[in-house]
Amino acid sequence: MNAVEAPVRKSKSQTREKIAEPWQVVVLDDPVNLMEYVTRILIRIFGYSREKADALMMDVHTKGKAIVWSGGREKAEMYVNQLHSAQLHATLEKTK
Repeated sequence: MNAVEAPVRKSKSQTREKIAEPWQVVVLDDPVNLMEYVTRILIRIFGYSREKADALMMDVHTKGKAIVWSGGREKAEMYVNQLHSAQLHATLEKTK
């Protein structure tokens, strides 16, 4: 009699890792919002310190964009929606 091996299953953690590949929330520069306003929104939405929010805002202002958060897609989509609600230009990008 030949022994039959059980099929190899992927663990739940392997499946979860594939689903939770990192995504980036990117804020884009615009000619409308004041720098102080962008800083306040970053503090309110992400809970960043004033210093971190100011640094990110300056990247947006001088470089045209800044990655303000990275992580799972669902949470990234939520953050992009919150930024849009605050009238900021933001997008979601998959990390490379």
